[in-house]
Amino acid sequence: MKKDISRRTFLKLFGAGTAATLAACAGKEKHSSAAQEPEKGLMTYRTNPNSGDRVSLLGYGMMRLPTKGQQLGTRQIGDEEVDQEMVNKQVDYALDHGLNYFDTSPVYTRGMSERHTGIALKRHPRKSYYIATKMSNMHSFDFKSSVEMFNNSLRELQTDYIDYYLLHAIGGGDDPIGVFRQRFIDNGLLKWLQERKKEGKIRNLGFSFHGAQEVYDLAMKMHDSGEAHWDFVQIELNYLDWNYANEINDRNVDAVYLYGELERRGIPAVIMEPLLGGRLANMPAHIVRELKQRDPEQPVAAWAFRYAGTPKGVLTVLSGMTYMEHLQQNLITYCPLKPLSDTEMRFLDTTIAQKIMEQGTIPCNDCKYCMPCPYGIDIPGIFVHYNKCLTDHAMPASQTDPEYRRLRRAFLIGYDRSVPKLRQADHCIGCGHCVPSCPQRINIPEELQRISQIVEDLKVTSNGY
Repeated sequence: MKKDISRRTFLKLFGAGTAATLAACAGKEKHSSAAQEPEKGLMTYRTNPNSGDRVSLLGYGMMRLPTKGQQLGTRQIGDEEVDQEMVNKQVDYALDHGLNYFDTSPVYTRGMSERHTGIALKRHPRKSYYIATKMSNMHSFDFKSSVEMFNNSLRELQTDYIDYYLLHAIGGGDDPIGVFRQRFIDNGLLKWLQERKKEGKIRNLGFSFHGAQEVYDLAMKMHDSGEAHWDFVQIELNYLDWNYANEINDRNVDAVYLYGELERRGIPAVIMEPLLGGRLANMPAHIVRELKQRDPEQPVAAWAFRYAGTPKGVLTVLSGMTYMEHLQQNLITYCPLKPLSDTEMRFLDTTIAQKIMEQGTIPCNDCKYCMPCPYGIDIPGIFVHYNKCLTDHAMPASQTDPEYRRLRRAFLIGYDRSVPKLRQADHCIGCGHCVPSCPQRINIPEELQRISQIVEDLKVTSNGY
């Protein structure tokens, strides 16, 4: 019954509701999606009804900034220095193609994202872009330190005001309601932020959500009562989380519910994780074949971006575009957006989502909120390697399998190449420092212990591989 209601609601909400979408240059013919260079002047925009902001449908998530180590294809300690020259180049390219929304946080990129974002954006007229950043006080609820975090964001971003300011990742913790109140209500921080909005330091105030539904419902009640006015809300929405977020992890909330609550209140939605950290772009060959049969020219990732951008209440869709080619391809998808048809939505919602669910991967989005690990473990790197082997049907299983020896060797060698030995799962001591920071609410120590045991069992039979 839940699935039937969700699917009907899905079609009602997505439907033909793209009338609010504004094309940058009406009447221009869209270029082929096979092109490598997006055309200028074709960006799709949405208007925020609360502020009148004309926001690009594609937003730049400044979480996964290009690093110098990525040029070498490594994840070694010390190779994570951000490549500011490349950040500048990609920001310039994005602005030149109509993208005007940049989302960052004091905790992204080991605390350096705001600084690098500020350097890149300061080179352009302030009115040509919107900055979104967050009150990321997840580890200290103290009012004074939270105020300093806000003021430091202004300094790092080299600006006098924040266009879109968020209470970051509400809904987490063992006592979600209690944590929410401690972070923002009991210490007077929300009232202080509302005062900053009145004086123009904040133009739009909202929150991002990960976790317990009771916190989300409380935030909606605060909006209804006038205790708070949310100018926008950031949620995770993609064709897997629409109906299956709660099934993947019973502490998460399906996007059909999150979006529906915003839609009926007229609150614009900012979308995060449209690709689930790349999992909806790097999929098993049999799923890729099915998508290509439907549309041979459309990149796999474009399906997910079109899905996230189609609902009429979506203001912008964030993507952490580390590489220039990611930026170019996403610009092609949204310059302009070709909304999904009802048939295409049902295809993703049923056929493709169900097949992804059958993979059994760890729901890690490689967001790196869990990092740095105090013991140096590359948590997302471990999960990425494990998930890739699962989705590629390359996990060594039974020793009776004729392919077992080859798969075992490939898994172990690939593991050592992807994750340095001193950063592998066997070094986890189970301290749990990472758990509260995970937006997907993964029991990280438990998963690391399980992977460590898999690796140990494979080594026992490998004879040195």
